[in-house]
Amino acid sequence: MVMAEGLAAGEEREVRYARLIELGIALSAQRNHNKLMEMILVGAKEMANADGGTLYLHDTDRRELRFEIMRNDSLGIAMGGTTGRPIPLPPVRLDDDAGQPNHKNVSSYAALTGSTVNIADAYDAGKFDFSGTKAFDAKTGYRSKSFLTVPLKNHDGDVVGVLQLINARDAGSVVAFPGDITSLVEALASQAAVALDNQMLLEAQKNLFKAFIDVLASAIDAKSAYTGGHCRRVPELTNMLARAAVEAKTGPFADFTLTEDEWYELEVAGGLHDCGKVTTPEYVVDKATKLETIYNRIHEIRTRFEVVKRDAEIAYWKAVAAGGDEAALRIERDARLARLDADYAFVAECNVGGEFMAPEKVERLKAIAEITWLRTLDDDIGLSWEEGQRKPKDKPALPVVEKLLADKPEHIVAHDHPPISADNPWGFKIKPPAQKFNLGELYNLSIGRGTLTAEDRYHISDHIVQTIVMLEALPFPKTLKRVPEWAGGHHEKMDGTGYPKGLRREEMSVPARIMAIADIFEALTARDRPYKTPKKLSECIKIMSFMKKDNHVDPDLFELFLTSGVYQEYAKYFLTPDQIDDVDIGQYLSQAAE
Repeated sequence: MVMAEGLAAGEEREVRYARLIELGIALSAQRNHNKLMEMILVGAKEMANADGGTLYLHDTDRRELRFEIMRNDSLGIAMGGTTGRPIPLPPVRLDDDAGQPNHKNVSSYAALTGSTVNIADAYDAGKFDFSGTKAFDAKTGYRSKSFLTVPLKNHDGDVVGVLQLINARDAGSVVAFPGDITSLVEALASQAAVALDNQMLLEAQKNLFKAFIDVLASAIDAKSAYTGGHCRRVPELTNMLARAAVEAKTGPFADFTLTEDEWYELEVAGGLHDCGKVTTPEYVVDKATKLETIYNRIHEIRTRFEVVKRDAEIAYWKAVAAGGDEAALRIERDARLARLDADYAFVAECNVGGEFMAPEKVERLKAIAEITWLRTLDDDIGLSWEEGQRKPKDKPALPVVEKLLADKPEHIVAHDHPPISADNPWGFKIKPPAQKFNLGELYNLSIGRGTLTAEDRYHISDHIVQTIVMLEALPFPKTLKRVPEWAGGHHEKMDGTGYPKGLRREEMSVPARIMAIADIFEALTARDRPYKTPKKLSECIKIMSFMKKDNHVDPDLFELFLTSGVYQEYAKYFLTPDQIDDVDIGQYLSQAAE
C-alpha cells in the first residue's frame, strides 16, 4: 500500500492501522492456503511500502524453512502463492553442516530465536551471511539493502513461519524499515501466524481423518478376500464420474458443480460408503458352501456317514456270526455301502451350491435325512455358554438315535439385540428375519441358489443399514453433513426397489446416484474375487445396460459414464489387460446422447 502523498504522519498511521485491522479480519476468514500466503506477504509489503518479500513455512520434521511465496516489484518476480509458479530455491536449513543451529542466515536465526531482525543494509550486516544475496545482486543488477525479518509465532509461541521484507521505500529511495512499521508488521505477523496455525491444524485434522478413513477401508478390504480393494476403488471411480459431470458443458449435468468443500465431502463419503461392513461376520461374507459357518460342517456329516457305514459293516459281521447266508449278506452290505456313498456324494454336491435345487433334490435330501445313527456320547458338554443356552432343556437318556441330517432347536440363533423395526427413525424399509441365523442342516442344504440363507443375505445387506446408522451418529461439521446420504444410497435403485430406504431417483442427490454406479461397476469388474472369473469390460457394460433399462441405475449418469470415457479410464488403471476389450457404446445410448 503506497501511502498517498501529502498525508500527515497521524493520518498515515490511521490508514496503516485501518489496513492492519482489515487484513486481520480477512486473514481469519481465508481458507485457501495459497490465497492466505499471498494475503500475508502482499499485505505486509503494502503496509511497509517494501519492494519485495518472501514468506517461509517452518517444516519442523525436516528442520528447515520452505519457500512458500516470493514477490519483488522492481524485478517483476511473482512466484508461489496463487501464481502456480514454483520457487526454484532449496529450503533454508536450520542446522549447519556440523549439526549446530544456523545463526548465520537471518531467516534461520529469526526462526530459531523467535526474534525480529531489522537490518538497515545487508552489505554491512555484521554476523549474518548475505553472500548469496550479494551474488544475486551481481547477477541481476539489483541492490538488496534494508531487510525486515519477522518470525510468525502461534498462540503457543512456536514459530510456524518467517516473513521477510526487503527494501523499504520512501520518496523513491530505499530506506531502513522504521520502528513503527516494524511494530505493525510484527502485529500483522502475529495475526498471520494464528490464521496460518488454524489453517494448518484444520489441514492436519483433515489429513488425520482421511488417514483414518483409509485405514478403516483397508481393514474392511483385508477382512475378506471376496471384497478386497473394493473400499479403495469405489471412491476412485466415484471421483472420476463426478469430475465428468462437473466438466459437462451440455446435457443434464451442464449446471452441476462441486465446491472445494463438496469435493472433500464426496471423498469422505466414498471412503466411508461401506464402513458398516465392520459389523458383518466374515464367515457370512465368505460363505463358500451352504454348511459353512466358521468352518465347513460337511466334515461333521461325513463323519456321521462313516459311522453309519461302520454300523452296516458291523451288522454284516454280526449276521454272519449268527449263521446267516454270507453271500447274501455281503451283497446286501455292499449295496447298502454303495447307497451311502452315493447319498454322501449327493449331499456334498448340494453343499457346493452350484446348481438350482430342484424340488426333487430337496425331497431326496429329506429322504437321506431319515437315515439314523446311534449317539452314545453326551452332546451337552464342552460347549460355550452361548451354545449351551440354545440346547433343549429336556435331555434324553443315552444312547440316542439321531437322524443323519437335521434341523435342531439349537440351530436357531436368536437376535442378540432387537432388530430395527419398521418405524425406525432412519426410514429403513426392511424386514428382519425372525432369527439372527438358522444353522439347520436341511435348511441350509436346501438353499435354492448359491450358498446364502435368507438370514445370511439379510446380514450382508445390513451393512448399508449399519453404515448409515454409524455415519449419522457422527457429529459431522456442516461441510460434511451430506456424507451419510451420499454414502448410504449406493444400494438404492432409481425405481424405488433398492434398499435400505427404497428411495426413487428424484429422492437421491447426484453424488449418491454416482456412487451407486461406481459401486456396481467396481463389483462387476473386480478381478480379485475368488468366487468368480473376472468379467470382460464389454460384458460388464452390457449387464449395466440392462440395469439402466430396468431403471435400476440413473440413465443420464450411465450415458455420461460411457460418453465421457470414464469406463475406459477406470479400466486402464484397475482392470487386467485380458479384461479390456472393445465396447460398442452406441448401442447403449439414447438418440439424444449420441
